Amino acid sequence: MNELLVVAGEASGDRAAASVIAALGGRDAVRAFGLGGSALEGLGVELVSDLRDSTALGVTDVAARACAIRKAYVSVARAARKRQVRVAILVNYTEFNTLLAARLHARGVRVLWYGAPQIWAWRKGRAEPLRRTVDRMAVMLPFEEAMWRERGIDAHYVGHPACEGSPLDRTAAREAMGLTPYARTVAILPGSRPHEVDRLLQPMLDAYERVRNDRASIDGRVLLASSLDERTRKRALAIAEKAEVETVEIDGRVGVGPCLRAFDAALCASGTAALEAALARAVPVVVYRVDLVTELAARRLLRTPHISLPNILLGRAAFPELLQGDAQPKKIGQALARVLDGRTSLVRACDEVESVLGPHRTPSLDVARMLKPWLA
Repeated sequence: MNELLVVAGEASGDRAAASVIAALGGRDAVRAFGLGGSALEGLGVELVSDLRDSTALGVTDVAARACAIRKAYVSVARAARKRQVRVAILVNYTEFNTLLAARLHARGVRVLWYGAPQIWAWRKGRAEPLRRTVDRMAVMLPFEEAMWRERGIDAHYVGHPACEGSPLDRTAAREAMGLTPYARTVAILPGSRPHEVDRLLQPMLDAYERVRNDRASIDGRVLLASSLDERTRKRALAIAEKAEVETVEIDGRVGVGPCLRAFDAALCASGTAALEAALARAVPVVVYRVDLVTELAARRLLRTPHISLPNILLGRAAFPELLQGDAQPKKIGQALARVLDGRTSLVRACDEVESVLGPHRTPSLDVARMLKPWLA
């Protein structure tokens, strides 16, 4: 069997790629190497670069980490050339993987892209280079298949990785989190990137404290992603300890999804976490703040009124989004209180999100089936 190049530059992509490797049969069935994190490493994938060294957010943050990102790119490209790889799976991480796909295509490598760039949200011009360099695309959202096929790419809707797995039931999840049985519970998910945590954790905790002071019975946990570097992790632990909120460090191999059933609501950064929370019926309150340069660029380029995946899938503002100047403790706390008080109707909106994604799917198996003929 040919070697497989795997590139996943973010925590959610790392888990999605790891599920595909597992579906292929793991280390006994496929020799894989590339860029990833603890989930891929746990399945025996040789990491030539670790995603924690190159994860970045926003225009100015990418500039600050440009050297690490370039180093990761050079390491991956060099390893692919040295090993004469013939098959690659690229998961999200759009800017990095767009450049890499062109390089791989020029060498005759067959490229499967898993998780489409969000051209429906901004920068639709990103589709054109992929039409020339990607052999097949596995998309995660139902409306994306037709969109990419119209642009000349062999796209297939496989489902979202957040729908996979067997989550714990509510009682087991609460026991695993050490939560009191009857209190309202709040998950605090400040993001999987260092700069998200730096910007969002403190206002999230301050908002939670406001709600906690107003209610007789409420319990919460800070859930920290495995993709965070040591500096960010230690700082987050210190901030949470000062706020007297317990911290749970999430196993990168399984992600946060299985434990979210324990919670009634979730304060979360935009991204996969918001969708995972909705699917777990932990009603999401999305909080997001970026640097000024990125904000100005987003205002000019964004083509969607919503930023969280649950709202995008429903086509309406079903769940609160507090962005930029609104991402401050008083407003976050007010939104969280409304969610806890009106949870019954919001759970029905969570049911709708699951319905839009379609019947139970196993995207990792579908993606593995696409790869197997190329690897044989």
